[in-house]
Amino acid sequence: MSTTFTAALAGRLSGKNKDSKERRKLSYPVVLLIIAGALLLLSVLRMITDANDLTSSGQYSSALAAAVPIGLAGLGGLWAERAGVVNIGLEGMMMLGTFCAGWIGWQHGPWAAALAGIVGGALGGLIHAVATVTFGVDQIISGVAMNILALGITQYLAKLWFGAEGSKAQEAGGNDKQSPVMENMPDFSIPGLSGWLGDIEKHHWFFVSDLAGVVRGLVTHVSWLTIVAGLLFVLTFFVLWRSAFGLRLRSCGESPVAAESLGVNVYTYKYAAVVVSGALAGLGGAFLAIGTHMYSDGQTAGRGYIGLATMISGNWRPGGVAMSAGLFGFMDSLQLRSGGPTVHALLLLLAVLLVGFAAWRLKAGKARAAIIAGVVGALLVVWYTTTDTVPLELVVATPYVVTLLVLSVSSQRLRMPKANGKPYRKGQGK
Repeated sequence: MSTTFTAALAGRLSGKNKDSKERRKLSYPVVLLIIAGALLLLSVLRMITDANDLTSSGQYSSALAAAVPIGLAGLGGLWAERAGVVNIGLEGMMMLGTFCAGWIGWQHGPWAAALAGIVGGALGGLIHAVATVTFGVDQIISGVAMNILALGITQYLAKLWFGAEGSKAQEAGGNDKQSPVMENMPDFSIPGLSGWLGDIEKHHWFFVSDLAGVVRGLVTHVSWLTIVAGLLFVLTFFVLWRSAFGLRLRSCGESPVAAESLGVNVYTYKYAAVVVSGALAGLGGAFLAIGTHMYSDGQTAGRGYIGLATMISGNWRPGGVAMSAGLFGFMDSLQLRSGGPTVHALLLLLAVLLVGFAAWRLKAGKARAAIIAGVVGALLVVWYTTTDTVPLELVVATPYVVTLLVLSVSSQRLRMPKANGKPYRKGQGK
């Protein structure tokens, strides 16, 4: 397409969204200040509560591993919804990715497993695209059907391929619920830096040791697949926001009628977006299988749905998805590593944040919201001071509670693509 066409398409879209984009955009210095402020709060909280695992290198290493599959699912959802297709089927596509990775991985190694996961997820995305784009099936119904279909297919094939009597897979350790064990994915650490940061971390100095612990967790025993995932976030930004292809794809999610009037084949771009969406979710599923060295039944454990939440709370932007995935990964790792005492310490942090939120709402004239936040914050302080830990059931539910809280707080600033989820038939604008 010509430069004139691209400029015309960009003009139509930017005219509608210019003001809202200016309100939502955060500069890099502001983002860095937010991160530094969060680390400062955690440092203070660690000093007060003596919950050292809040900023330990092990915590952040585990958090990074937990964030990657969630972030890849969220990134997959971003691709589909930027083209105007709601992808509730991310969970099912992750299931297909875990199964295909387990199937190929025990025979050919972890890198082949990652590729197989991508293919499995892409096939799930293709089915969703055929149903929603070609046949106009309701996108929510199609996504739910995909989740149910993927669950049934993976459980059936696991019995057929991994648990069959006398099969090579069974002899290698497979059964009806899991695949045989695959080789380990290589990882890397930055020589010298990891040990030096570890020496600083163990002194538990205020902020300095906390910063060392966080950085050490991000540079020690990092899977190469984690690096690939990070590059995919960067690549997504440049493809969708810095290329003509990305502009046309996003136009399909904002105004497909306008895009079609300027010569964009809307169906083609929707297909491409949903297939890529499935491939990314499948890679997230493969990451889970590779991390545990096998496929196992129920391995995704709702991470596709949490990935969908990261996409929403991240405001349909790659950077926002990455930050939200990091938060959910942190909470997931926290409940697995530390349990009740550390989650109990977070009650105090949440209480402080709610009091600050109440003051902000009161200043804005929102008295009702301020009162509710203040009361909840006071109750959390009482809870913290009268107990030493939190029940195991709440610890396990922590990532899901945080998901609901983040979505509730961020709901006022979100703006999804205008044509997202709306059915579109070719030529409807004529």
